[in-house]
Amino acid sequence: MLGSNLIKEIELKAKAYQFDCIGLCSSKFIDKNIEGYLRNFVSEGRHGSMNWMSQSIEKRINPINLWGDAKTAIILGCNYGPQINPLENISKIDIGNISVYARNRDYHKWVKGRLKNISSWLASKINCEIKVFVDTAPIMEKPLAQQAGIGFIGKHTNLISRQYGSWLFLGVILVNKKINYKKKNKKTNICGSCSKCIDICPTNAFVAPYKLDARKCISYLTIEHKGHIPREYRALIGNRIYGCDDCLAICPWNKYAKITSNPSFSSRIDLIKPSLDNLSKLDDAKFRIFFSGSPIKRIGRDRFVRNVLIAIGNSKIKTLLPNVLNLLDDKSILVQTASVWALSKICTKTFQVEKNKRINFVYDDELIKEWNLSSIELNG
Repeated sequence: MLGSNLIKEIELKAKAYQFDCIGLCSSKFIDKNIEGYLRNFVSEGRHGSMNWMSQSIEKRINPINLWGDAKTAIILGCNYGPQINPLENISKIDIGNISVYARNRDYHKWVKGRLKNISSWLASKINCEIKVFVDTAPIMEKPLAQQAGIGFIGKHTNLISRQYGSWLFLGVILVNKKINYKKKNKKTNICGSCSKCIDICPTNAFVAPYKLDARKCISYLTIEHKGHIPREYRALIGNRIYGCDDCLAICPWNKYAKITSNPSFSSRIDLIKPSLDNLSKLDDAKFRIFFSGSPIKRIGRDRFVRNVLIAIGNSKIKTLLPNVLNLLDDKSILVQTASVWALSKICTKTFQVEKNKRINFVYDDELIKEWNLSSIELNG
């Protein structure tokens, strides 16, 4: 069995590739509590439209269901701690608030590339087979990281590190050989009586501690949800145009967090406080250029501008009225519908004028519904 000297070499190699922490555990573990949470999450429909979760649930609950030959899991973490507290921007109505993880390059490519480099070195060193995973595969990195002693899972269902707070990107290497690691003292329920992450959630997305309803979560609504954002959550979204960090940022363990030293994860200046005015003017080509290399590019221009329009409606800034009026004629029904809602929040008089002018020429059912419901809300 491979032992401590190899682990030291792996740690040095991980550090050379700019990973901040590393832990090992058996790839054959099953955490019954987490398995129960996952099964209930799916059976109760709290995963929303993320059907890939229900389709891969058996693989998720145990890494050996994903790869039967796996013996050891190596979990690596990279700190992406922000320069400023994400909560500082929530009250600034003229800007869009973007989740910290998405303010620079897509971390999936960065992490996966380095995992492959480490894996190639390790495979040649100990003559083993290896598979690497970064979020996109059906493997639960957070429970593995907890098992490996990198951190613990908080009541907001995210990993918390004693050294880096809420801000760790995770990658997993599965190896088909046993590595003799020293078991770390795995503590759970470190949160104690604290419930700040649950209390701060704008949409009350937590059913209970450790139980999230993704359908209410702003990150889900602004990133994964492809359709119109449900009316009951629009005002609660505020200026959050891509994701939400409230439950992460409020965690008291962030007093130990460190600002990332990795330039690939330091926030782009133009994404810390991006102007709603400028963002609402992005067409497809400008969107692709502006978000080149960013994870935001994945959701496409239409869904992103939908989110921006919700923030504009919440801002009630009248100088943004021309932007909204222009988007009433957008090629995307998704954008048109969001612009109707935004218009109703910015200027009642203009809304009525535009509705009277347009309603008889609208043929999309959802768009007609939006005009009518927004009108009822104004008159009610």
